[in-house]
Amino acid sequence: MKKHLVLIMSLVVLFGALAVAADAQKPEAAAEAAAQSWLNLVDSGKYAASWDEAAEYFKSKITKSQWEEMLGTARTPLGGVRSRKLARAEHVTELPNAPKGDYVVIQYSTSFANLPSAIETVVPMLDKDGKWRVSGYFLKKATK
Repeated sequence: MKKHLVLIMSLVVLFGALAVAADAQKPEAAAEAAAQSWLNLVDSGKYAASWDEAAEYFKSKITKSQWEEMLGTARTPLGGVRSRKLARAEHVTELPNAPKGDYVVIQYSTSFANLPSAIETVVPMLDKDGKWRVSGYFLKKATK
């Protein structure tokens, strides 16, 4: 009986390790989770907190007060998010005007209360500490 229990426990550990390895091979999933968490801050008007949670590269390009002012001007008038749907996510290692690294370019088709059709682009990057954090955010009116 103990041999069976040890075998079962070993298999559980093995499958768990394989699942972790599979997730590690899919940066899009981890980056999208980071993007969603970050967008929740922005959606709830916690602009300063979104800057705090952003990638170091992001913080080196814009001050917290500049970011708060920018989002206050751009996002607040749009009203609340009515829907947000993942349109695409692409893992890349190079982006224009950015250092080489691991990035995932994520685009969402988003509807706001005062802008029914928009495209949000969120760009998480793998930060120096091994965590995915947002390094860029872009918002534009969708053209049909």
